[in-house]
Amino acid sequence: MPELPEVETVRRTLTQLVNGKTIQKVTVLWAKMIKKPEEVEQFTDALLGQTIQDVERRGKFLKFILDDYVLVSHLRMEGRYGLYKNEESYDKHTHVLFAFTDGTELRYRDVRKFGTFHLFKKGEEETVLPLSQLGPEPFSSDFTEKRLQEQLAKTNRKIKVALLDQKIVVGLGNIYVDEALFRAGIYPEREANSLKKSEIKRLYQQIVQTLQEAVDKGGSTIRSYVNTQGEIGMFQLELFVYGQKGEACKKCGTSIEKKVVGGRGTHYCPSCQKM
Repeated sequence: MPELPEVETVRRTLTQLVNGKTIQKVTVLWAKMIKKPEEVEQFTDALLGQTIQDVERRGKFLKFILDDYVLVSHLRMEGRYGLYKNEESYDKHTHVLFAFTDGTELRYRDVRKFGTFHLFKKGEEETVLPLSQLGPEPFSSDFTEKRLQEQLAKTNRKIKVALLDQKIVVGLGNIYVDEALFRAGIYPEREANSLKKSEIKRLYQQIVQTLQEAVDKGGSTIRSYVNTQGEIGMFQLELFVYGQKGEACKKCGTSIEKKVVGGRGTHYCPSCQKM
């Protein structure tokens, strides 16, 4: 699933491709993706004549800022956007098409059909799900070392599981939790409330630094992720543990191991991240 760096890369590309374009027609070929409003016809009708003012990101969600509405989109496992000419053909995995007045069309393609769309009137999008319960952005002033310490002190969940909780900090998923924990030297099955202040300080710094480096590299290309223009991210070349099972640790040479933590495959170095 695309995490914050990948979604941010998509957002930046989309702003270049669709800002200022006006929607002339919306075609929905897989109705289950439209979560709000419940009626697909209401969704398509509301978008007619709306101009895309900007594309923002909230955690792993994209927010299309329109004249009167905010369209919240989640890519889930394999969703991706592409801009085409209206007359170009599309395949069976293309499920939502936004035709613009200039003859171009933004298409949402999703092999597994897990992506979601919520349409809100402006100002309502942050007051209800799926955005209302999200924690702070990792690059914002709201996400501080003190706040992270307070949040982790409240739970005895394993630290890997706690960091996947989007109420604590948004944008982290399997890849970047594994990487941040490795860089901070923290074993993924430590209970969150057992971490010392010095460990939380390192963890906070590595969460921010790892995500920033990944954003700068355009994200990680794991399995099928590419950005909106079909370009791959390059941060996978910088990964220390994720996807490295059996490989020598880049810091100490110990073989990277993998185990299941909280139902998620978890990569770690048994030497650099002692129990």
